[in-house]
Amino acid sequence: MPIVVAKGDGIGPEIMDATLMILNEAGANLEYHFIEVGEKVYLAGNKAGIAPESWDLLRELKVFLKAPITTPQGGGYKSLNVTARKTLGLYANVRPAVSYVPFVESKYPNMDLVIVRENEEGMYVGIEHQQTPDQVQALKIISRPGCEKICLYAFEYARRYGRKRVTAFVKDNIMKMTDGLFHKIFEQVAKLYPDIQSDHWIVDIGMAKMAATPESFDVLVMPNLYGDIASDVAAQIAGSVGLAGSANIGDHCAMFEAIHGSAPRRAGQGIANPSGLLHGAILMLIHLGQPEVAGRIHNAWLCALEDGVHTYDIAKPGEKSVGTTDFAKGVIQKLGRKPKTLKAIEYAQAPAQAMKTYKYISPQVERKLLGVDVGVFNNIQKVKALGDQLTQIGGSAFELKTISSRGIPVYPGSNEEVFTVDHYIARFLAKSGSCTQADIRSLLEKIEAQKIEWIRLDNLYLIDGAQGFSQ
Repeated sequence: MPIVVAKGDGIGPEIMDATLMILNEAGANLEYHFIEVGEKVYLAGNKAGIAPESWDLLRELKVFLKAPITTPQGGGYKSLNVTARKTLGLYANVRPAVSYVPFVESKYPNMDLVIVRENEEGMYVGIEHQQTPDQVQALKIISRPGCEKICLYAFEYARRYGRKRVTAFVKDNIMKMTDGLFHKIFEQVAKLYPDIQSDHWIVDIGMAKMAATPESFDVLVMPNLYGDIASDVAAQIAGSVGLAGSANIGDHCAMFEAIHGSAPRRAGQGIANPSGLLHGAILMLIHLGQPEVAGRIHNAWLCALEDGVHTYDIAKPGEKSVGTTDFAKGVIQKLGRKPKTLKAIEYAQAPAQAMKTYKYISPQVERKLLGVDVGVFNNIQKVKALGDQLTQIGGSAFELKTISSRGIPVYPGSNEEVFTVDHYIARFLAKSGSCTQADIRSLLEKIEAQKIEWIRLDNLYLIDGAQGFSQ
């Protein structure tokens, strides 16, 4: 089976060589096609860290085993990880977190959970603006089909792997529309899986609960940023971030990797732990329909842990550690064996593939335009003077309901305690109960005529009779 392989940067080449050594000795049916990605490609002038012909190969072969890479600081360089996930439609990021007590130190001997992270949306869309000297802003995007796909994937994963419960982490007590949509879709999908328990937590207390009693959870599903943070926390409290791998699954392609970075300070020393990348490769073998090989490698790795084959990062005080290559050789020597203390692994079921039967149908809804939020740049006028002026501009067509700064209402009324910046949002609602885009253009022309600089606008709608904007 042909796959694309990238050795990456920092410790990447060392741990990839060790991983491929184990795959080969275990009898994995794989054909490697190597590409260059990461720092060298960035510095050669490619802002994405990958050459166009490499994209072509990825789309052709559809499976990517990638070692960690280094993204140069500054200069507009884009994260290859984020770019690959979005470009290839890898919407589901699957990250198991398991403890290996007593061979790897952890306070949670019964920890065995899986985090399913939405991989394309949320804060990681990377849409940011600076329109005034004082303020920058980032756009958080949550879509209905994005929520449906990731929630379906989480429940399907739970069913196929015999998991009992799926839990959502959201922050919809604050972000009532974005996280509120994720929560709503989660509840709808949960009804399709009556054989699986479901619940949800507000993300802050949920993560606190996970850090305190991770054995309370089974499968966790959540938006992008929360999933990134939660999966690193889970990996670390399970034993080490260096042991964790991840699968990035889409409808057409898949990418497998370690969750840790390139660790340039450790590069070239031959001491790095290849376990994270190896676990990514195990997930890849399952995805490719080679579960027997995946189980053989995983059990050999567990036996190596039991026999004290430990790299420096997991070795206990006074224990002699091994280097990267010797660790790989130690795993290879255990091939065919099963662990005695830790639970043996058997991958017999089909993997949780992307939902190929998923077809999104956009709901038919009634949309009614009520008004507009107009962002204005103001670093001279006092808020009351600005508000009075905008009220007059609204005239007979629009009512100025409020002006806010940093999301805090500052007009009408006296809010001298509020610290304001030079970016204000003026909310206009049509006095007739509805308006047209032509009405909004006319309003903007009047604002410009009064020498007020508008810098952004967001139309305000009723969606099927429900308010489609925050208060």
